Amino acid sequence: MGGGGFTAEPHNPALDDFILSLAPSLEPRILFLPTASGDPNGQIAAFRATFGDRSCRPLHLSLFRLEQDPHDLRELILSQDIIYVGGGSMRNLLAIWREHGIDAIMREAWETGVLLAGISAGAMCWFAHGITRSAGRPEPAPALGFLPGSLSVHYDGDPIRRPAFLDAVARGAIPDGYGADDGVGLLFEDDQLVRIVASVPGTQAYRVQRTTTDGASTVLETVLEPQLLAAVPSLRSRDVPEDIREFRAERYGAAARRR
Repeated sequence: MGGGGFTAEPHNPALDDFILSLAPSLEPRILFLPTASGDPNGQIAAFRATFGDRSCRPLHLSLFRLEQDPHDLRELILSQDIIYVGGGSMRNLLAIWREHGIDAIMREAWETGVLLAGISAGAMCWFAHGITRSAGRPEPAPALGFLPGSLSVHYDGDPIRRPAFLDAVARGAIPDGYGADDGVGLLFEDDQLVRIVASVPGTQAYRVQRTTTDGASTVLETVLEPQLLAAVPSLRSRDVPEDIREFRAERYGAAARRR
């Protein structure tokens, strides 16, 4: 996802419901990794408040708190139906994952059919390259390489990220790839793009390819129109009053702070 989901669109569940709908189980196990932002309590609380009301079994993994809540990381990750990676710094995310061996575990999960999802840094990390703002200004950076090519997120929401991406592709610094507006998701089966979806109207994805004209390298942007999603009421296990949701968000946030 180029942006959106429960951290950016708390009142628009279309993308999160779509992710759940892709799992083979009626009550999928979904694991949230907020590593890229340093495991903040706010993200964890928002995840718990959002997915706690749905027909799924939500868990989160805080790598910054493993001494207080240890896990067999391989066993935990491979037991899930869905891995959902939050946004933040892609460079920091990958450095921490590699330190814990999670990069190799994620490849094993991908190869065995676990659904891998993410927003922003959590979306770019699956590609060969992304455009990160880990050091401030946007610049190309290598990622895990499960998917070929490159991805730039927040295509409509971060005005300096898009030109940095186009320049990097034009120079050949990173391979051809995709740009995704906030609220747009790209669905891949194996390494093939099979569907583009959006949670809000008017958003788009783009195919970005290097081309040469009169000996000069430039880029070609091709608009890829997404399918507009609607929320799926059947994925919600029951109607939960707003005051109960607020209580759950506060409870999960307090639990995270205690850890």
